Amino acid sequence: QVRLVESGGGSVQAGGSLKLSCEATSYNDNFYTMGWFRQVPGKGREGVASIIPSGTVADYDDSVKGRFTISRDSWKNTVSLRMNSLKPEDTATYYCAAIAGSRPWELRANEYPYWGQGTQVTVSS
Repeated sequence: QVRLVESGGGSVQAGGSLKLSCEATSYNDNFYTMGWFRQVPGKGREGVASIIPSGTVADYDDSVKGRFTISRDSWKNTVSLRMNSLKPEDTATYYCAAIAGSRPWELRANEYPYWGQGTQVTVSS
């Protein structure tokens, strides 16, 4: 079992920045590919960014490329998402997720078995 705890989020005006953090704890020595997803009411979870355990490969949805940066210390199950130049359409509940092993470019929500509780990000115009 893996427990994910998110922190950060909040409200900001368009053009502003926020940082989300997530720590995964488990009862084994596995390393996890970690991802960030977001969801608005009435829609499914959308992949935002993911990063493999070594931290050497990251992937982003086209809607956030150049604005968001996912990062982690190599081989540590703690990940951050730096969000710059935020837009009102970035408003959503953001979730941290984890999947065991190295899964480069994995942004499909249904592939991730472990999820955090979510944190709200609101961007006003």
